[in-house]
Formats: sequence, C-alpha cells, structure tokens
Amino acid sequence: MNKRRAARELALITFSHLGKSIEKAKGINIAEIISKSTEALVTEAENSLDTAVKELLKIREFIYNYEIEHEINLERPFETSTRPVNIPLTSDMLGRIDSLLESADKTYTAIDLTKLITLGELDEVKDYAVRLVSAFIENKEEIDSKIKEFSKDWDVERLVKIDRDILRIAITEILRFEDVPKGVSIDEAVEIAKKYSTEESSRFINGILGQVVNV
Repeated sequence: MNKRRAARELALITFSHLGKSIEKAKGINIAEIISKSTEALVTEAENSLDTAVKELLKIREFIYNYEIEHEINLERPFETSTRPVNIPLTSDMLGRIDSLLESADKTYTAIDLTKLITLGELDEVKDYAVRLVSAFIENKEEIDSKIKEFSKDWDVERLVKIDRDILRIAITEILRFEDVPKGVSIDEAVEIAKKYSTEESSRFINGILGQVVNV
C-alpha cells in the first residue's frame, strides 16, 4: 500500500467517524480525529485476528475429535498411534470450511489494517489525510452538488455511505488538488471501492467521476 492510498483510506475512515457531524466540522482538529481513527483501526485489527483464531480453534477441535472418535481409531490397539481418517464433505463440513475461509478473510483484513496503521504513523500520510478531509469540509456544498448532478438526481444523503464518502474524497482531489492527476484520483477511488464496497459500486463511482472530469 502506497502512502497516498493509505492517506485516502484514513480519510475515508475519518469520514465514517465524523458521521453526520461532518456538517458542523469546520474548526475541529482534523489531525486529532485521524489519530482517533487510527486507534480504532488498532482495535478492529485486534478483534479481527481474535475472531479468526477462535474460529480456527473450533475447526481444529472438530477435526481432532472427529478423528479420535472415528470407528477406525476406536477399534485400534491400545497405545498405537492415531490413524488419519478421511473427512466427509457433508453440508456440515462445508459450513465449517466456509467458516475457515471467513476466518482467513478476517486475518487478511487485519493485516491490511495493520499496514494502514503503520503508514498512518508517518507525518506525510497524516498530513495528506488532514488535507483531504479539511478540503472537503471547506468545499462540501460544491462537492456534494457534483455528486447530485451526475448521479441522476439521487439525494446525496441516500447514497450508500461508503460510496458517497469515496466519491467525496475523489472529487475533492479532482477539484482542489492540482498536484494529483485526475486519472489517478479516479483509479484510486475505484480500487478503494472494490476493497471496501462492491464491484457494482466501483463501476458506479467510476461513471460519476468520469463525468466530473469531462465537464
């Protein structure tokens, strides 16, 4: 993850923490809010890893007990090694495999969050995130009007929050950050949408931003 991507994701998480209070956010200490957002990421990463480990332990216990209690091992001579047995792919086992995959996904998420936390400690990353959030707050009306204009008169507040906030960050860059190529802002927004939202959302966001740039 590069520094600018980390800053954008920190800004996105900061938007989430500000919630509706973003309407009255002028004058607040954005750097402090971002620091609190980073602390929340630490807790989220710890919880994700804890959940993943618990799920893995449950699956390990199930497999261990299944092997020990299998008729092959119940009938084996005393003091001989446990014999490996095949695990049937019943609906129950498939469900447990799905749990295992979900645990793995949570572990990957925790790793990503840890990377983001590490980068978030860098002044360069924090400064860019502060710059993004501050620029949006100062130009909220203009930026939200662009979203409304190109989203077929959808009420901005009715959009999925994560999609709306990704659009806000990208349009802030497009309109106010001359040092960032517009194509980069669009590409980054699409990638972040794929990570935090859905494939459909990434296409929607790409379409809106393309119209903003081509005006």
